[in-house]
Amino acid sequence: LALQSDLLTAYSLGIDNVLLLTGDHIQLGDHKEAKPVFDLDSVQLIEMAKGLKRGYDISGNRIENYLDMTFGAVVNPNFEPLDLQLMKMKKKIDAGAQFFQTQAVYDIKVFEKFIKKAEKFKCPIQVGIVTLKSPQMANFMNKNVSGIHVPQELIDEIGSVAKEDRKKKSAQIAGRFVKQVKSMVQGVHIMPLGWTDVVPDILGHADISV
Repeated sequence: LALQSDLLTAYSLGIDNVLLLTGDHIQLGDHKEAKPVFDLDSVQLIEMAKGLKRGYDISGNRIENYLDMTFGAVVNPNFEPLDLQLMKMKKKIDAGAQFFQTQAVYDIKVFEKFIKKAEKFKCPIQVGIVTLKSPQMANFMNKNVSGIHVPQELIDEIGSVAKEDRKKKSAQIAGRFVKQVKSMVQGVHIMPLGWTDVVPDILGHADISV
């Protein structure tokens, strides 16, 4: 009920593109006392949203104002075995997903392997880029963030400069990756984690004019 309400409200406020995903567990947030609710998984959530687009709620009741929205989903190129992730990607497409946004990727070989296998779906893909701020951040993500792997050479690279130069180095690393993959994807989702001022530099290193 809450998720349906959120989508209907978002549409009434003029939002017409929504990314649908499971999200992190309650224990990883700042309201640990909240009760987790797992009525729907990510595929069922997309199916429910597609129903609202057709003019029906999750119980099959007709609604007056159906949604004219584009629904996206997430996919993780780092997942092993990759074929299982591709199977779920196909399920999401069948359920109504119209574009995908990836988990943060740092290894170009991993992404190339994924994109070659995902091409058959002919579905727009945005690659996710999270800026590296320090070796400590990279090691923390490798240890604690599910589905992310930062190669050791990138950890060494961000750690090779003084702290005051890490923004520049971070922009170089991210921009280099975007430049390598931009011809393979339909979009890039840059997550600077507070370093919004580095985004123009990232685009510059990627040879993307703004």
